[in-house]
Formats: sequence, structure tokens, C-alpha cells
Amino acid sequence: MKLLSKTIENIDKVSIDSDGKIKNRFNKLAIPTGSLGRLEEFATIYASIKGTPDATISHKVVFTMAGDHGVSSEGVSAFPQEVTRQMVKNFLDGGATISVLAQHAGARVVVVDCGVKAEFEPVDGLKIKKVGYGTGNIARGPAMSREQAIKSLEVGIEVFNEELPNGIDIVATGDMGIANTTPSSAIIACLTGADLSEVTGRGTGLDDIGVEKKINVIRTALDINKPDPSDPIDVLSKVGGFEIGGIAGLCLAAARHRTPVLIDGFISTAAALIACAIEPKVNDYLISSHKSTENGHEIALDKLQKKAILNLDLRLGEGTGAVLAMNLIEAGVKTLTQMATFSEAEVSTPLELS
Repeated sequence: MKLLSKTIENIDKVSIDSDGKIKNRFNKLAIPTGSLGRLEEFATIYASIKGTPDATISHKVVFTMAGDHGVSSEGVSAFPQEVTRQMVKNFLDGGATISVLAQHAGARVVVVDCGVKAEFEPVDGLKIKKVGYGTGNIARGPAMSREQAIKSLEVGIEVFNEELPNGIDIVATGDMGIANTTPSSAIIACLTGADLSEVTGRGTGLDDIGVEKKINVIRTALDINKPDPSDPIDVLSKVGGFEIGGIAGLCLAAARHRTPVLIDGFISTAAALIACAIEPKVNDYLISSHKSTENGHEIALDKLQKKAILNLDLRLGEGTGAVLAMNLIEAGVKTLTQMATFSEAEVSTPLELS
């Protein structure tokens, strides 16, 4: 709890372009005013977080948090639980989607075992921070103890702090955990007040009958555990996941160190809701990378008041949407810092029309 408290205490609010220097620089660039659209928005957010219009991006990191879920025994996923372990190995072998897309984006991947129901040998690229061997079945009782919930948050803080000396300019969140759309739906329903039918989707590919069963499982979980919406750690402990807590902690740590966070899809956004409920100033550091096809993602983004960068019908997780959006953030930053001004390019400025 000490690490969590210290991290929260040192998060500052972000003032977007407080002195107008970023807007002033864009106005001097040899382009029509506002013609770069949202690229200017991305650069403005990034530079404001960093505190300088001269900010650059050299170190891009995606943290893919992994954990298993006891609720998978209720048949809420189209895949068996052992796929979590198998996919962690695939990440480490470089054969997963996130491995390919991170390489494309020039980002390094850090895989974190927050609570996979398996043992891993220590290898490069893997941080073993196991809070437990999978959560409890939320349809029968709480996912974890309050102490474990706090530990999962601190795991996210620890891995960020450990990687910081290697360089982190921008972070992407990612997840891996069979059945983790179920606790994510429960979290989003609890923290937004939305109906379960609006926040529960097909996950890894359930049919209509499977979705209805999933909704009933989540309803049971909420009825049994009664998570308190005014206490985000209670929500995490009652219906969350170890990797969800890890992502939330990562968001807290990144905010503590004035580092922008590209939140990925449905699971990462549920974790972001937890982080922002713990400390609302975290929201200043979050950028929504994409809008998932998973039911409820837009509801969660609306709660955070975020407009996604991409809408590519993605629903994979792993951090895939977030690393794709990294290139656009970097493009915006480069336009701000590398383009020539009207005077430098010897281009005439706009006419003053009456």
C-alpha cells in the first residue's frame, strides 16, 4: 500500500498548452491553420504532458499484462484457460500479433505474468510478478482479496518503475487472459451504471446463447459480491483480474512520471476506469488508441470522455490497437518539432482577408 499511496500522491494535473507555445508553433508552420486535424491534437496532448513543445519520442514500450480467471470455468469464453499460458509463450517467442505490430511501431514489448495459472522460467522480456494463480470464480465469490487487489496495482507500478531506466517516452497497455472480458464487463457496468446487456459482448467469439449465458454469469457475480462503485479497489477485488489491476497500476505509475498512456481496447479501458476512480488526475495522461467492437467499450470511453484515434473493428487485446496508434502520435509530434515555419521555408503567410 505504501508504493501505491506514494505514487498517487505524486501525480500532477496536466494543463493543456497552458502558455500557448504549442499552438503558436503550429500557427507558424508552413501549412494552413488547423490543416493537420487530429495530428495537432495528439502532439498538443503529448507535448503538454511532457511540459515542452520540443518533446520527442525515442522510447516506446508496450506492457502486456497476463492473468487467468476462475470464471472461465463457467463457460464464458470460446477458448480454454490454458491458452493464456500458450499465448504468453507466443509473445516471448515473437510470434504473436503484438510482437509483429510492436516491431513495426519500433516499440519494445514487456510481458508481465500478473497471475497466470502456470509456471514460467525466467527469460528476457518476461517479468514474473505473480499475485496468484488465477483469480477466484466471480460467479461464486470475490475475484481476490483486497490485499491482492492492492498488490496487483503495485505490480503495475513496479514494472513501470523497473523499466524507466531503460527509457520510456510513451506507454501502450496490453492484456492477455482467457475470459477477461467477463470481469471487464462487470467493472464497466459497476463504474458506469450501464445495463449489462449494453456492456457485455462476444469476447473471443461467443454465439448469441453464449453471450446471454455470459450476461447471467456477470449478473450473478455482481449480485453475490456487491462491489462498491465508490471504492474502486473494492470493485477490482470483487470482480476484477490480476492483469486488470496491473494495467491500472501501470496507468498510475505513468501519470506519476508524466508519461502518456495509450490505452488499448476493452480490458485496458476497464482498467483505466479503475485507475481514474482511484485518482482522477490520471485521466489527463490517457489517450484512447482505438474503439473496439466489443460491447461497452464506447460506454467506457464516454465515461472517460475520450475520443478514440482509430476504429478498425479490432477486438484482440494484447496492446495491438495501442501500438498501431503510437505511430500517429509520433507523426503528430514530428510535425510539431521538425516541420519548417513559413519564414524558414520562405513561404508566404496567409493573406489577411476582410
